Amino acid sequence: MESRIDTSRFLAAPGEPVDLSSRPTLVDPFYSSKKHYRELLASHVSLLSELQAVHYADNRYAVLLVFQAMDAAGKDSCIRHVMTGVNPQGCQVHSFQHPSPEEHAHDFLWRTGCVLPERGRIGIFNRSYYEEVLIVRVHPEILESEGIADGHHRKETVWEHRYRSINDMERHLDLNATRCVKFFLHLSKEEQRRRFLKRIDTEEKNWKFSMDDIEERRYWDDYMAAYTACLSATSTKHAPWYIVPADDKRNARLIVSSILLELFRGLDLRYPEPTAKRRKELQACRRVLLAE
Repeated sequence: MESRIDTSRFLAAPGEPVDLSSRPTLVDPFYSSKKHYRELLASHVSLLSELQAVHYADNRYAVLLVFQAMDAAGKDSCIRHVMTGVNPQGCQVHSFQHPSPEEHAHDFLWRTGCVLPERGRIGIFNRSYYEEVLIVRVHPEILESEGIADGHHRKETVWEHRYRSINDMERHLDLNATRCVKFFLHLSKEEQRRRFLKRIDTEEKNWKFSMDDIEERRYWDDYMAAYTACLSATSTKHAPWYIVPADDKRNARLIVSSILLELFRGLDLRYPEPTAKRRKELQACRRVLLAE
């Protein structure tokens, strides 16, 4: 069983401006019940596991998945539920918080560049280098803490420079067999409010919430403007953005897993075919084992 989702409807078309206000945060569910959802997701996870095993053995490509969203959009749970069946040896998840002093001493792409996935692996960035054109754009004073002189005065040009650096870097990755897909989990402000209240009212979720979250929520419109500019400037053919409606977490997971299935199927993955020398070696090993 596999859900048939037209994922192209969620693509931020390369070269075209994005209007987040016209993009839905909620669409009709692709499942008919909770049981149906579980069956569909389990099917997607099983297929992903099979494809990842071939991807690992094939060892020709690396895959980079980037997740960005407002707080409480469900990035962690989406990664956990969708990737739960993937061999952990072939998958690495990196979460990026506030840069350390060492990271501040380098260019803004340095810290993520150090942990890019190897061929045969899947790398997942839970937040990423895109924070440098999102939270830093909303709080441009951070530029000065990064050692960029006159950060406030340069804020009108620095973003275009960073978009160009990001696009150049992602193009470089694509040319060197790293396939990159990016997900913006598109959450409504009202749904964020409900999820914040749940974090307050559910004791085991209290640790996820602080007054800092309330403070950042005040900048909602600024963040939407930053995301709009970012998605418009950095969705490319070789590293596309998908704008995933996130008010329904189950739907979001089905959409993300469907996009991943399309990605892996498009890689023409195959198990390495043994050479004549390798087949001869295997037959020699077989004879040794049969003779024991």
